[in-house]
Amino acid sequence: MTRLSVNINKIALLRNSRNSNLPDILTMAKDCVAFGAEGITVHPRPDERHIRKSDIPLLRQALDVEFNIEGYPSPEFIELVLANRPAQVTLVPDPPDALTSDTGWDTKTHQRFLIKVIEDFKQAGIRVSLFHNPEPELIPYTLDTGTDRIELYTGRYAQEYANGRENAVKLHILTAEAALDAGLGINAGHDLNLDNLAFYRRQVPGLSEVSIGHAIICDALYYGLQNTIQMYLHQLRGE
Repeated sequence: MTRLSVNINKIALLRNSRNSNLPDILTMAKDCVAFGAEGITVHPRPDERHIRKSDIPLLRQALDVEFNIEGYPSPEFIELVLANRPAQVTLVPDPPDALTSDTGWDTKTHQRFLIKVIEDFKQAGIRVSLFHNPEPELIPYTLDTGTDRIELYTGRYAQEYANGRENAVKLHILTAEAALDAGLGINAGHDLNLDNLAFYRRQVPGLSEVSIGHAIICDALYYGLQNTIQMYLHQLRGE
């Protein structure tokens, strides 16, 4: 069964647009869980334009579901994650000024760097996932980093879906198969939505978890947050 982790960055972005605590990030995170979310994802960035460092320990203490922290493994990020010990950390190769994550790691080029970072997280009991392009040829190098999972970057899949979904998902299937053969778990995320999620879930083998934020918050403007989360779960359950 594929689990749904709700990324609450856009909720925090709305809060930060005013000098107040509306919406309350802790209340919203707990409501997402009450409405059916099986995990909460955050991606703190250096400029703190949405999730703030100060949010992390409060969320960690308040949540009783999987907490996933995404980010580039800078010294500050590593310190933040080790201090709060989420269930999972997802490492992305974003530069500090990135608007959003739009590519995965080149695990061949950055293997040595990733090995040390991943070892430190795993010694702290934190599951590690690497943001990964649908490139099956990189899986042997990814395996050697010591990561537990990959998170397939689905942005290009979402862009190409309307022009031919079978072709759009082809490399994701091949990469997932290679990862499973290597003993790695499979997550996915970026621009998955109510139109393209069910097909992706049916096609990609071994999909453990999807992380979705932007589309859920956009849909919630029309359907309400509770209904929206249930609609996404419906897509994942094949009901």
